Amino acid sequence: MKAKDIRQLTSEERKEKLKELKEELMHERGVSAMGGSPPSPGKIRQLRTSIARLLTIMREEGEIK
Repeated sequence: MKAKDIRQLTSEERKEKLKELKEELMHERGVSAMGGSPPSPGKIRQLRTSIARLLTIMREEGEIK
């Protein structure tokens, strides 16, 4: 997710997106831990980067401390 796209979301949409991304990351890590190969190898890294971007922008906007 691009920073420009994140900034266009409302506060509630950002919180919902963060929850969704964290759930997806947990699922991908679970698949990986069970010994299965993830469908796309870079998916976990991409999810972690998107979560970090989202949290950074939320801190900038003062939504979280």
